[in-house]
Amino acid sequence: MSKIVILSSSVRLGRNSNRVALYFRKYIEDNKLADAEIVDLNEYQFPVFNERLRFQTNPTPQTLAFAEKIKSADGVLIVTPEYNGGYPAALKNVVDLLYDEWHRKPVAIATVSAGPFGGTQVITSLQFSLWKIRAWTVPAMFPVPKVEEAFNEAGVPKDKAATDKRADVFVKELLWCMEAAQKMKA
Repeated sequence: MSKIVILSSSVRLGRNSNRVALYFRKYIEDNKLADAEIVDLNEYQFPVFNERLRFQTNPTPQTLAFAEKIKSADGVLIVTPEYNGGYPAALKNVVDLLYDEWHRKPVAIATVSAGPFGGTQVITSLQFSLWKIRAWTVPAMFPVPKVEEAFNEAGVPKDKAATDKRADVFVKELLWCMEAAQKMKA
């Protein structure tokens, strides 16, 4: 079975985007679409990196373990909040940390916000950063407006049927790209 890493990118106190990460893990596993693992940047509390991993002389075991999770995944689903039109520094930090690990990696982007636009303003800047490091960004998007109203703290959506319908299209696009990437390697 394919492996999807769900990158929960907020490290703020009282964060709400992790609710969507929890939802996707359950959705993917319940529908037996892939093995799904949440990689929560809040659990890592990485320092600001001053060099890419491949140029570090003595990377920490935690840094190497994170890099291996991204590298070994068949696809990555990033869940990010929008902070003032951008994405969190913690996410930018780990995007820039890696390079070869992102190469041709299918990456889907789910965005959240407390407001009515669901984080859609962050998509372009994150896609551009991923594109520059040669990741394969999936065209489908999953914006979540008013995230605290749309999902509870356990990741259960208020409107499960509508959310599952949107998730089906989004995750299937990621899975299609993952399958295509595997075929290109062969």
